[in-house]
Amino acid sequence: MSGQRPEEAAERNHAGRPSTPERNSVSGRLRTPLTELVGIEHPVVQTGMGWVAGPRLVAATANAGGLGILASATMTFEELEAAVAKTKSLTGKPFGVNIRADATDAGERIELLIREQVRVASFALAPKKDLIARLKDAGVVVVPSIGAAKHAVKVASWGADAVIVQGGEGGGHTGPVATTLLLPSVLDAVDIPVIAAGGFFDGRGLAAALSYGAAGVAMGTRFLLTQESTVPEAVKQEYLARGLQDTVVSVKVDGMPHRMLNTELVTRLEHSGGWRGLSAAVSNAAKFKSMTGMKWSTLMRDGLAMRKTKDLSWSQVVMAANSAMLTKAGLVEGRTDAGVLPAGQVTGIIDSLPTVAELIDGIVADALARIEAVSALTIEPAAEAH
Repeated sequence: MSGQRPEEAAERNHAGRPSTPERNSVSGRLRTPLTELVGIEHPVVQTGMGWVAGPRLVAATANAGGLGILASATMTFEELEAAVAKTKSLTGKPFGVNIRADATDAGERIELLIREQVRVASFALAPKKDLIARLKDAGVVVVPSIGAAKHAVKVASWGADAVIVQGGEGGGHTGPVATTLLLPSVLDAVDIPVIAAGGFFDGRGLAAALSYGAAGVAMGTRFLLTQESTVPEAVKQEYLARGLQDTVVSVKVDGMPHRMLNTELVTRLEHSGGWRGLSAAVSNAAKFKSMTGMKWSTLMRDGLAMRKTKDLSWSQVVMAANSAMLTKAGLVEGRTDAGVLPAGQVTGIIDSLPTVAELIDGIVADALARIEAVSALTIEPAAEAH
């Protein structure tokens, strides 16, 4: 790579719009309901990972022909404004923003997306019907993430344009059902485009997802392990050194199932008593308040909303601050000894740190080749019964 930073590579053209850095693109294209809906070249989505999915990574994904999604849950409103502006300065292509539907300022954030003509709004929790209508009326594509077919049916009936469905192989907050079972159950339940997530990292996965009937794939861990990812190099090397059995699902971080690298910290959390974990969570809540500038009253309102929408206990609500702060310690501060490292099971297969353009081009080229190979298989007529 040259000494030029990725965010400097997108220079302004004569019209004042950012130009896309030149690259050697793949020879073919996979046109799917997702590419047509959003206006992107390839059916590949970079998920809105907290502390990771910032302007640099999102713009690189957009410029490579995929859909990059900014993570706003760990940003203040002002930081989100700046991140959207920065991303727009780096790319003229479509991108998205992930929003917490239960955040007290969700309405303001939605108005920001509409005002700035952001193409996609994604949600980790199902947004209310009126929020979906507001976004769709403004031409914003609404894509919630869901973990069960019944949730897909609900958001589809409310007007969602597409859904991301993540199987249990995925990193971060995850469910117990494998993608190979969850994906077809959702595809059978709704008529809107379905984007598959959980366990994807190369062209074989994209070809398989399209064969199932998905409109594309969404990946988190694979994009975390790229050149444009701002995760510290030492942390990336920690991921690359791990095997297929080196992730664990724990509820001790924030009270909900969370897939991450199995570290000494995770082991300590797993064996810690409830009161000790709760005490640490209260401390992290105070740190999160200080970092974001949020008032205690706002944190309490957000906590009430989380308790209602996710059916959490009060102890789980308090522990929710753990996720943001412990993940920040790992992915931003590089403290692998004191931070959490969300990771999909694909961590054990990934062994490289490509640029985003190299990653997406390679995935699409491989998928095209595999689809062609399958199409070339000879179908022999059934033997006649005697």
